[in-house]
Amino acid sequence: MGSIAKTNTDLKSLTDEEIVDLIRETNDEKYISILYGRFSNKIYRRAISFVKESNLAQDLTHDVFMKILLNIRSFKGKSKFSTWVYSITYNYCIDYLRKRQKERIKANNYSNETSDLEEEDAEEFESLREMKVERLMELMEMVTDHDKMILLMKYQDNMSIKDIQGIFEISESAVKMRINRAKGKIKKLYVKNYRENYK
Repeated sequence: MGSIAKTNTDLKSLTDEEIVDLIRETNDEKYISILYGRFSNKIYRRAISFVKESNLAQDLTHDVFMKILLNIRSFKGKSKFSTWVYSITYNYCIDYLRKRQKERIKANNYSNETSDLEEEDAEEFESLREMKVERLMELMEMVTDHDKMILLMKYQDNMSIKDIQGIFEISESAVKMRINRAKGKIKKLYVKNYRENYK
C-alpha cells in the first residue's frame, strides 16, 4: 500500500479493507485497535442476541475477534469485510449454542414440523413483532439456531439478501425460501402458544 505512516485523521478515513491490509503488512497494535473499535460493539450485539448474558456475550466478543485476527489472512475480499465478520460471528455463536444445547435438550422438537410454506411479506413478520416483543423472542428460542440466525440477520441487522447470500453461500431464491420458512415456523408457534391473542 506504499507508505504505511498514517495520521489519526487518515486512519479514520480508511476503509475496513484498507485497515485489514495494514494489519497484514505490519501487525501493528494500532491498526488492530482501530478494527476492534469498529466491530466490537457489532459483534457484542450479535452475541447478546444469542446468549442473553452480558458477561458471556463479552467473552464471546473477545473470542470472535481473536478468531478474526487469526484468520485475517484468509479474507479474500470477495465480499465486504463486514460481511465476513458477520459470518464468523454468527457461526461462532451457533457453534457455542450447539455445545451448550447438549446439556439442555429443547427447541429441536420443532425443527421438522414445517413443510413448504407460502411466501409472506415482511409486514406479516412485523405484525408478530408488534404483538409482544418478549413473546416473539421466546418463540425465537424454539426454532433452530439457523432459523433464528437468518431472521436476526434480516430483521434485526437489516442485512440485504445479497449479504446473507455471501454468508451462507447459497442462491438468492434459497435465502428467500429459508427466511419464509423461518417466519412460517414463528407464526405457527405463535398460534400454538398464544392462540387466544392471535388474530
